[in-house]
Amino acid sequence: MKNSDVLDSRFRSALSRMAAAGRIRTYEGSTDPYLEVAALLKKLDGDKALLFPSVQGYDMPVVGNILASRENCEAAFGVDFRGIRTFVERALGNPLPPTVVGHAPAQEVVVTEGIDLAKVLPVLHHTAADSGRFITAGVVIVRDPETGIYNASYHRLQLMGPNRTGIKLDYGRHLRLAFERAQRRGEPLPIAVCIGTDLALQYTAATMGSQMPPDADELAVAGGLCGRPLEVVRAVTQDLLVPAETEIVLEGLVRTDETAMEGPFGEFIGSMAPADLAPVFDVTALTHRHRPIYHAINGYGRETVMLRKYVLEASLLKILQPAVPIVTDAEMTAGGMHRFHAVIQVRKQSAQHEGLQRNAVLAAFGALKDLDYVIVVDEDIDIRNPQDVEYALATRMEASKDLIVIPGARGHEYVRAGNNGIRAKLGIDATVPFEEKARFARASFADIAVDDARFSSDPKAAEEALRG
Repeated sequence: MKNSDVLDSRFRSALSRMAAAGRIRTYEGSTDPYLEVAALLKKLDGDKALLFPSVQGYDMPVVGNILASRENCEAAFGVDFRGIRTFVERALGNPLPPTVVGHAPAQEVVVTEGIDLAKVLPVLHHTAADSGRFITAGVVIVRDPETGIYNASYHRLQLMGPNRTGIKLDYGRHLRLAFERAQRRGEPLPIAVCIGTDLALQYTAATMGSQMPPDADELAVAGGLCGRPLEVVRAVTQDLLVPAETEIVLEGLVRTDETAMEGPFGEFIGSMAPADLAPVFDVTALTHRHRPIYHAINGYGRETVMLRKYVLEASLLKILQPAVPIVTDAEMTAGGMHRFHAVIQVRKQSAQHEGLQRNAVLAAFGALKDLDYVIVVDEDIDIRNPQDVEYALATRMEASKDLIVIPGARGHEYVRAGNNGIRAKLGIDATVPFEEKARFARASFADIAVDDARFSSDPKAAEEALRG
């Protein structure tokens, strides 16, 4: 592997690149972790990252909205969005096992006695309707108790005591599977929660579906993404490996014999996830860097969904392009929270390609469980321009024959239009039949370079020209 293929995806390296690119806004003055910080993150969502150096009651700065926009992601990784997708594609096919180091920034400070999370960490209370303070940007590291394979995933944690949290475990997730295996064995489940960790691991933790099966070691996948073995260190109180460059690590045990009421919480879907019983996480060690930075993600915010955008696009194309070769690109759309809606671009080059666009729709639904709507368009449609996609719907889709409805399919349980995750999936064929491409051809204008210096916005100049 060439040095140019190696990505420095460490958390602080990414923040430095973002600062150099002007993608971080620093807040002047003190902010309150109760509602105010989260409200500012939401108010300025989808733009630059926000850094809060002074948070009331804490000497630890808070950063948020890091990966909340395409511009932020590109600055953080130092490549354009296609480059990010290339890194993800590489990760899925070329895992690199981690390298164990003896000393790590993540363990510059180690606390195993008198742990008080609420006192040390500026954990946010996001909305007034939330049941408390939630850690939201923690990547949970677990080693499956039966297979020994490492998994990384995002799960919210509600503070419930000095060294206790509730932990939300969604069904169908790998952490839930590891928890259930530990429960059958009558053992607690060791985990480590990494806050402010390597972006390669953050993206790996956001991967889901058929591209991240339970037998994939996600510490190795993260190494594949950045093109170098991820440096890890042995945890202090648990038999686990944790990323060496993490800002803050919570080590501990998920109790398999105890639950507590967790939630409600404002989730990514935009509504409140209801209160429910959740397992309890007992923290046995709090380790962190000297002067760590606390990473916060709003549950209902762009960063939550942007984290999965390029991961899911890469996963989708990895499946679609070998199966349906006419597929050229895919876009997980913003309106679909980069998770539920996709636009797929195809290029038909012969009459034998007709119908493959519908195969692509079906393959997409099989690739990503949460995908509910898929629009397939021709190569002349800009799939990143919603207006152009709507043009394809307006001029190339006939509802009586171009709608593909799959009833009673499995989606995401948070979507309230469904019934506990069961809903119809819709495919829309907005492509032109190959034989009719000429009839549907769009008007073409000369490709002229625009010299802005030759145009004036001076109203007096316009008035004079109009008078002749």
